[in-house]
Amino acid sequence: MSLMKLSTSALAVLAASTVVASARDQLQIAGSSTVLPYATIVAEAFGENTDFKTPVVEGGGSGAGRKKLCEGVGEGTIDIANSSSRIKQSDIDLCAANGVTEIMEVRFGYDGIVFASDINGPDFALTPADVWGALTAETVKDGALVANTAKTWADVNAALPAQDILAFIPGTKHGTREVFDTKVLEEGCKAAGAYDLFLAASTGADDDAKKADAVTKCHTLRADGASVDIDGDYTETLSRIDANKTAVGVFGLSFYENNTDKLKVATIDGIVPSVETISKGEYPVSRPLYFYVKKAHIGVIPGLKEYVEFFLSDDMAGPEGALADYGLVPDPELQATRDAVAAETPMGPLQ
Repeated sequence: MSLMKLSTSALAVLAASTVVASARDQLQIAGSSTVLPYATIVAEAFGENTDFKTPVVEGGGSGAGRKKLCEGVGEGTIDIANSSSRIKQSDIDLCAANGVTEIMEVRFGYDGIVFASDINGPDFALTPADVWGALTAETVKDGALVANTAKTWADVNAALPAQDILAFIPGTKHGTREVFDTKVLEEGCKAAGAYDLFLAASTGADDDAKKADAVTKCHTLRADGASVDIDGDYTETLSRIDANKTAVGVFGLSFYENNTDKLKVATIDGIVPSVETISKGEYPVSRPLYFYVKKAHIGVIPGLKEYVEFFLSDDMAGPEGALADYGLVPDPELQATRDAVAAETPMGPLQ
């Protein structure tokens, strides 16, 4: 869809909006690198289709964004923190200590990635351990770390096809790389027992440094051509699959669903990826996405509530919205979130 041609329903959100005088008239947003591409799309459309300035959206990570949100209230602090994980009690306590007493939690959807291959190829029933074992630079053999020499998927797991390992995965700058790293590589590394071995072998100065070293090792992939980073969009991955019929690629769920005539999806831990299995939390390579709004800035920083409502509109976060084209799985409870935002309802205690 064209972001410049929004429907009447989306524009209705903004119909009564007027820019008021303020020392700062541009929203400031920071946080999750996973949410960053979605927030950037919304921010640009918001600036193009309203009289408000395009919000400034920065990354920095979920934890860092939440900490910035909790620095205090006022024009020198950010308005929204993007987060690919739910806010922690320590964040809420920090906010309270700095006078940020009301926070609005906005869950706008889920991200999910799928593994798919050529429609005419064999079936793949994968686990995170299988994917990690196929792509890692070092693997586990007889309780020790060794260089990965697996040539076929069957070398990793005899139940998998005896097909050469070639995987096209999201590059390090891609919005879905973080969920691939955390939900596939790290989980697979731990399931294989490698994380504990990496941890024991680390020369880090303290426990935190050793854990960071182990995670880095879990993320380190082979460099012999079996694992190929794709920094472009999913159409590039699809074209690579078309040219390499035995390869496996990583895609956003919605992209796969628009190309089921060309691609065959793999199960992960026996679960078929779908909007239903992702929204219910059953499919393991997915997670809910949030942003957190400083309620004290609503009515003070122009466009804050309007931006949030715009983000949650059908044209952005709905099933047929712009964000679905980039892999967002719509939240089935999106209307409840819209209602809470309309009422400016702050989040309650964490459950």
